[in-house]
This record gives sequence, C-alpha cells and structure tokens, in this order.
Amino acid sequence: MKNLKITLGLFAVAISLTACTDEKKLQAEKDVAMYANYVDSVSNVEMDKAANEWDEIQKDYERLKMNAENSLTGVEDEQKLKESIDNTTIRYEEYKVKVVTEKEKVDMENAKMTMRKTLLGEGYDGSTDMSFAWVNKDNILSVYDNFVTTVENNKDSYSREDWDEIKLLYEALDTRKNTVEKEGLSAEDNRKIAALKIKFAPMYTVNRMGAKSEENQEAKK
Repeated sequence: MKNLKITLGLFAVAISLTACTDEKKLQAEKDVAMYANYVDSVSNVEMDKAANEWDEIQKDYERLKMNAENSLTGVEDEQKLKESIDNTTIRYEEYKVKVVTEKEKVDMENAKMTMRKTLLGEGYDGSTDMSFAWVNKDNILSVYDNFVTTVENNKDSYSREDWDEIKLLYEALDTRKNTVEKEGLSAEDNRKIAALKIKFAPMYTVNRMGAKSEENQEAKK
C-alpha cells in the first residue's frame, strides 16, 4: 500500500510538471505570436504617421520583445520559437531604418517650420509658398523688424544650415518688398526697412562664415 501511495504521488507530480511545462510553452507561443503580430501591424502603418508616433512604437516593441524572450525560459525545445523571435527582429530592424529616415525628414521639416514662424512673426500664415503673399504694405516693416531682431538675438546658436534657410527666407522677403513698394509702401517705412537691411547684411556674412568654420573644425575632430 505504501509503495502504491508513493507511485501515485510520483505520478501526480509528473502530471503537474507536465501541465506546468505545457502551460509555459503555450504562454511562450502566445507571447512570441504577439511580438510577431505587433511588428506586422506597425509595418503597415504609413511612414509619416509612424514617424510621428515612433517613440511610442519603439516603447511597445521593446516591451513585447522582452516578454517574448523571457517567456522562453524553462521551455523545452524552444529553438523554433527563438528562430521566430529572431526573424521578427530582423523584419523590425529593416522597417526601423525606413521609419527613422522618415522621422529625420519630418523632424527637419518641423524644425524648419518653427524657424520660419519665429523669423516671420505672428502674421506668418504657415504657408510654404515663398511668394509671401501675406506680406503687404501695412505689415512688411514689422516683418522685417521681427526677422532682423530674431536673427540678432539668436545669431550665436544658428548652424550653417540655419543660415542657409535664413538667407532663403530673407531673399524671398526682399523679392516681396519689390512688389509691395509698387502698392504704396510709405517713404518712412521704406527708410526704416533700408536701415534694417544695412544691419542684417554684415551680421549674416560674419556669422554664416563663423558657423561654417566651426562646422569644419568639428569635422576634423
């Protein structure tokens, strides 16, 4: 009877261990599948949307990958599941390169738009049209004044690319001024604008050269 009890006890333990092992494997399969499904789903998200939500995507990715990898602990014959994780990771890394490239593009465009709003002032309508149709005889002086003042206040922080953008905007503003003058720009406003232009020219030249020089020095390091 005693031997029977021992045998039954060992049998119960074996069943318990088997059930536990099966449960772990099922959980591992579930976690690995969730990881793969997530990567498949985000891969179908449009690039610009993925770029804007990249931080959240990356955070969820890391969490699901960790869950999948950790779930393999104690699972027998986990090689197939491990291969699935590795293949999913490869797909994600290929996708990541595309999104990061798009994100850099989006970030650059956002930075450029922020700079334009700062330089052109409250009247700027957010348009990327370089004709500056929103500038007229009544607001052109304030636009020039805001532009030159902003450049003066931030001249030490601009990169060479920033100065190139500043020049592009400044030349577009000058072109618009030629049209506005024909629409009745007052002599007083014209005189004040001329003074601002005299102030801007050497400030641009000196600081643009300085930014390029610093960039060259950094490249040599």
